[in-house]
Amino acid sequence: MTEAIVADGLSRTFVTGPRRRRTTHDAVRKVSFTVERGERLAFIGPNGAGKSTSIKMLTGILHPTDGSALVLGLEPWTRRRQLAQQIGVLFGQRSQLWTELAPRASFRLLGSIFGLSDERVTARVGELGQVLEASELFDQPVRTLSLGQRMRCELTAAMLHEPELLFLDEPTIGLDLLGKEVFRTLLVRLNADLGTTVFLTSHDVADIEHVAERAIVVNHGSIIYDAPVTAMRRDLLAVKRVEVHFALDPLDGGASGSALDALGTSISSGVGVKATVSESGALQLDVDTLLRPIGEVIDTVLRAAPAPVADLSVVDPPLEQVIGEIYRRPAPESA
Repeated sequence: MTEAIVADGLSRTFVTGPRRRRTTHDAVRKVSFTVERGERLAFIGPNGAGKSTSIKMLTGILHPTDGSALVLGLEPWTRRRQLAQQIGVLFGQRSQLWTELAPRASFRLLGSIFGLSDERVTARVGELGQVLEASELFDQPVRTLSLGQRMRCELTAAMLHEPELLFLDEPTIGLDLLGKEVFRTLLVRLNADLGTTVFLTSHDVADIEHVAERAIVVNHGSIIYDAPVTAMRRDLLAVKRVEVHFALDPLDGGASGSALDALGTSISSGVGVKATVSESGALQLDVDTLLRPIGEVIDTVLRAAPAPVADLSVVDPPLEQVIGEIYRRPAPESA
C-alpha cells in the first residue's frame, strides 16, 4: 500500500467520575485522514485538542472507541508488537539512552531488543552517524553531551532499526535556536535520503514551517484543517503586508517622517488598507486583498511616493497568525 497511515472515523471517548456522576469526554471524534509514505506531516493543535490520544491509538497504546486505522498496513492495537519493529518514536522530554553510558553502548542494547545482529547495528550506526553528522558523539557519555548533541543521538536510537515511519512529539523542546535549526535540517535530510515518513507534533511554529510539507490541525477532538503548509497562509488570511522603504537622506531627496505619515493617511482613506510607519522609516501597509488588490495599492504608492523607493516587498503573514486564526474557529458540531 502507498499510504503509511489510514485513519477512518477514529474516535476515543473517556468515562470519568464515580458511578452515579460519570461523565463522558470525546477526546477524539471521527478523525479521518491518510499520510502517504515518504510524507512529512505536522499534526498540530492546542493543548487538549486530541493530538496525544490520536498518536496513542496510531501507535497501538490505546484502543479506539470507534473507527479504524492502519499504520504501515497493520492495525496498531492488535498488531502492536509487529508495528513496533517498523516505527520509530522520539519524545522531546523522554530519553532512550542510558545517561552513564556512551550512546554506542545504548545502541547495542537497543539493537538486541529489536533483534539486530552486532554487524547490522555497527553498519546502521555508521550510516546514521554520517547522515546526522553525529559520529564523533557516539563514544562520549550521554551526561557530557549538550541537549542538541543528545537529541542527535536520540534520533539515531529512534532510527536504529530502520523504521519506515517516525513519530516525533515536541522533538526540539528545550533546544537553543541553533540546535533547533540543525535538528530540523536533519529531519528533512532523513526524509530525503532514507525515505522515512515523518509524523510531527510541535507547538514550535518554526518546526512546522521548516520540517512539514503538510499540516493537519485538530481542535476539540476533530480535524478542522488539512492542507499543505504553503497553502495555509494563502488560503486562510487574505491580509498581506506591503513594506516600502524610501530613500531617507534629505540630500538625496529622501522622505521625511511627516511625508510618510501623509502618504499612509492618504492610502488608508480607502477601504482595505491600514498604514503604519515603522521605527526604521518603512511604510507598512496591511492590505485586505478581498477588499483591495495588492497591485492597486502598490501603484498608488509609486505614483504618490514622496521620495525614491529603495525597496518594496510583499510579506506573507506569520504562520503563528495563520494557526491562531484556525484555532479561533468554533468547535465542530457533534454528529
